[in-house]
Order: sequence, then structure tokens, then C-alpha cells
Amino acid sequence: MNQGKLWTVVNPSVGIPLLLGAVAVTALLVHASILTHTTWFSAFWQGGAKKVAMIEAPAATPDAKLATLAMKQ
Repeated sequence: MNQGKLWTVVNPSVGIPLLLGAVAVTALLVHASILTHTTWFSAFWQGGAKKVAMIEAPAATPDAKLATLAMKQ
């Protein structure tokens, strides 16, 4: 181990949780800053924008309306 003498100064039961906590806090801060400063990251977490195809109904002619009314009576 390159820095093996570190554990003679810092107890591993203190140093390891501090190291892992620092990594977790750093990751959360990086993700939070990307989320608040970009538009694509939140869309990525939501699965992207869903495109919905809109189908327009054909315009009803007055003759078609009369035929429909006649059929209902």
C-alpha cells in the first residue's frame, strides 16, 4: 500500500467512513449542480421527452352533420 503509514496517524474506523462520506457528498454535489445548471440532465432522468403524435379529425361538413342528425332521429 502506497500510503500505509496513514493508518498509524488516523484510526481506520474514523478514516474510512470519512473517506466514503466525502466521496458520497462530492457525487451528490456534482449531480445536483449538473441537474440545476443543464436542461438535458433532468430529461435524461425522466426518460426523455415523449413525443405524442397528434391526429387531426377531418373537418365535418354541414352535409355530414345533417346526415348524422338524421340517423339519430
